[in-house]
Amino acid sequence: MIPSTKTYFLLFLGIILGTGFAHVLTINSSIAITAGFDFVVLALAVIDRFRSQSHRVQVERLPLGKLSIGRDNSVHLIVNSGIDLSKEKNPSKSISNKLTSKSNLSKKLDRATHLAQSSPKPTTKPTQIKIYDHYPWEFTTDLQKQPKLPLEALIDDNSSIELSYHVYPQHRGEFKWGNLQVRQLGRWGLAWDSWTVQASTPVRVYPDLIGLRQLTVKLTTENSSNRKRSQRLGMGTEFSELREYRAGDDPRLIDWKATARKVNTLQPLQVRVLEPEQEQTLIILLDRGRLMTSQVQGLARFDWGLNAALALALTGLHRGDRVGIGVFDRKMHTWLPPERGQNQISRLVESLTPIQPELLEPDYMGAVTHLVQHQSRRALIVVITDIIDSTASGELLAALTRLTPRYLPFCVTLRDPEVDRQAQALTPDLRSAYIRAVALDLMVQRNVAFARLKQQGVLVLDAPVSQISEQLIDRYLQLKARNLL
Repeated sequence: MIPSTKTYFLLFLGIILGTGFAHVLTINSSIAITAGFDFVVLALAVIDRFRSQSHRVQVERLPLGKLSIGRDNSVHLIVNSGIDLSKEKNPSKSISNKLTSKSNLSKKLDRATHLAQSSPKPTTKPTQIKIYDHYPWEFTTDLQKQPKLPLEALIDDNSSIELSYHVYPQHRGEFKWGNLQVRQLGRWGLAWDSWTVQASTPVRVYPDLIGLRQLTVKLTTENSSNRKRSQRLGMGTEFSELREYRAGDDPRLIDWKATARKVNTLQPLQVRVLEPEQEQTLIILLDRGRLMTSQVQGLARFDWGLNAALALALTGLHRGDRVGIGVFDRKMHTWLPPERGQNQISRLVESLTPIQPELLEPDYMGAVTHLVQHQSRRALIVVITDIIDSTASGELLAALTRLTPRYLPFCVTLRDPEVDRQAQALTPDLRSAYIRAVALDLMVQRNVAFARLKQQGVLVLDAPVSQISEQLIDRYLQLKARNLL
């Protein structure tokens, strides 16, 4: 039993009454009155707690599914109070087994609402409950966007409500989700009935699956419009079809032989429709070495790179390209050969999720050698890593230069926005001036390294970690549109 605030107030009131009676009666009499009053209050609190056990609410947590790193993941709890579920076909099944999707959740809540409306109106006040969900301690919650745990609610008899909050995982891997701790205030408001709902379950945190789902919807809706636009502008290298000439078409695309084959010379001119070449090859080399272990905006730099690599892979697969990924440090840790089809993205996610960065110096030349041995055809090679200066990144420069004759190398680096902020900050004292000077020097050294890469024909993208996925996808689509590969 956990006494409520009301109980503590009554106990304190008993002490005040005893003090008042001490001026009228004897001290022993006032103590006896105080003890008797407090005893009655505590006895009523115990009775209130045991009475609440007979009408405990039912609390279930919906299946958690796959969580995404660096995202607000929703957690939904269902609370039932006095709803008779005996008419269900399988009453032995728990609510969580039946509420496996949002549509089922809506149906269940509609049924609970119907039962509540069809039942007599409650004559008692709503029941107050508090629920604490023991999510993994490695997760965080955004208290500015949601109620603070424990979740508090009022629920009427014969009703059902949904409570939700969000968790923000900052690490990938396997975690254990704890049980639910429920407190229910008695009808008299004197004591809390506390019990544990066994809901412990393992949970796995993946890369940014929420972002991938959003990107999938975006790519699906844009595919048809982009295809029509590219056909209208004559962009691409592969022949698609012939159609009639329209105002604004490129005259160079007129097929004079096809037009001459028309029996009636009054027929419109025929234009060749070209589309971007399909089944090109995209290979992503993701560095998991020392520089990728640093934390940037709450996540490891490697996690930002992994999210960008998967987003780029998904885009390439939607464009019909063959996509492969290699993860390396001192050696090629994981190699997934280029394949086509939407099943490839599932294989990439499952294979790359367990990988963590290591405090090892990456062997860029070894990774490039492994790539050359397994990929003989021309391909777009995207290397996701980080650069300090031209001296420390000399091996990276040499490795990418080796790719330029046969492949199209593309170096992608993840910039820390804090360095940009420090480089632009005001310097009111000596310490801030020193910090700004270091930040400016880092930026200059990076730019020198990028200039050397560009001189060797290497494409370069340096973007803040929070924008790397969007800018990388945009650059890839530009390369496809310009047929550089």
